[in-house]
Amino acid sequence: MLVIGGFGSAEALDQDTVVKKPESSSPWAMFRFGFSAYKRGQKQEAVEAYRYAADKGQVGASWKLARMYAEGDGVPRDDYEAFKFFSAVVQQEIRPGSGDEAYVSDALVAVGNYLRTGIPGSPVQANPAAAHDYFLRAAATYRNADAQYELGRMFLTGEGGTRSIQQAARWLQLAAEKQHAAAQATLGNLLFQSGKVVRGLALMTTALDRAKPSDIGWIRDMHEQAFALAGESDRRTAIALAEGYLVNGLE
Repeated sequence: MLVIGGFGSAEALDQDTVVKKPESSSPWAMFRFGFSAYKRGQKQEAVEAYRYAADKGQVGASWKLARMYAEGDGVPRDDYEAFKFFSAVVQQEIRPGSGDEAYVSDALVAVGNYLRTGIPGSPVQANPAAAHDYFLRAAATYRNADAQYELGRMFLTGEGGTRSIQQAARWLQLAAEKQHAAAQATLGNLLFQSGKVVRGLALMTTALDRAKPSDIGWIRDMHEQAFALAGESDRRTAIALAEGYLVNGLE
């Protein structure tokens, strides 16, 4: 989960500061109040404040409500409700580098993920081509590593558009350079399969060290299969290269 305190103008809020309910009805004041209420565990009060601010166009409030519904955090989990709030965020014209950039970037990925599979029991049907477009906007405009990774995966299989190994490698490389473990593993396997054994093994080894718990299983399986096929000399060289990647990043 992304932490609201690390996003845009919410950075100005001290997490230990208790904000009194504002007498004014400005969207920013209500967003601040909602943030403070959420940190105190008063999530119903936070939802009410966020809703007021979101209705007035406050981007951070819409994003926070979307995340709460997506995760069942203080409200019943409702993916369609989350989709609607994320969609409201991505409709905003937010320039790269602005304080609200991260809200829009994350929301674009979320909408793309929903469109990729659809939402059962809702009007949102699977539309991989539309998902591809949302990922592309987040990847190209906001340089979002998750979006770059998802684009790479889609280009690998042709999901939502044309299959292109070259484009897949390009987007996976960009995400891998941002220390995205799943992208590093996928790119590493792609390189290994194309004959670039040492670099491929090194990337998979690096990815396994950084992987999220949810990704460890498939990355480990991929890594072990490649390691078993490689020669001893290539294994040793790859391990040394991976140590360099972990310290210095990708070259």
